[in-house]
Amino acid sequence: MANVREVQAPLRARYKADPSTAVVIDRAGSAVYELADPFHAAVVPQGSSEALVVATHRGHGGPHDAATPGDVLCAALACCHELTIRMVANMMGLELTLLDVKVEGDIDLRGSLGVPAVPVGFLRMRTHTRVGVRNGGQSEIDKLMAVSQQCCVVGKTLSAGVTIEHELAT
Repeated sequence: MANVREVQAPLRARYKADPSTAVVIDRAGSAVYELADPFHAAVVPQGSSEALVVATHRGHGGPHDAATPGDVLCAALACCHELTIRMVANMMGLELTLLDVKVEGDIDLRGSLGVPAVPVGFLRMRTHTRVGVRNGGQSEIDKLMAVSQQCCVVGKTLSAGVTIEHELAT
């Protein structure tokens, strides 16, 4: 099994010596998909060769026959939360016996349909996490969760908000 502390040690040293090397750019982009279909699109996340087809939510008139963008956002939080827990547990020397992460998000669809005074976006999101460890008790699990929540990039970004710059090319 990999040791996260050992793998990250040279990275921490490099980032300390030259902080600019710690700034990376994650990417995703559109994939070719039928432009005449207003209810489906496809995206390719960086690091993947597979396109992810997404569908419009049935609450917006779509078929919801694939993950919606909101589902994908929930999935991004779930996988970031899970991976962070896995890495922090490894660094703490905890052997996980159970890890189950589920994410829910509440949206008032009226906002994205243009209803005045209704916000667009998630109103709140919830993570439901079940964790078990072989070599620790509740205090270790509490510390694991506290550190993981502080280090989860997607969770911290959603909590704090982020500036989005829009650039148009025609």
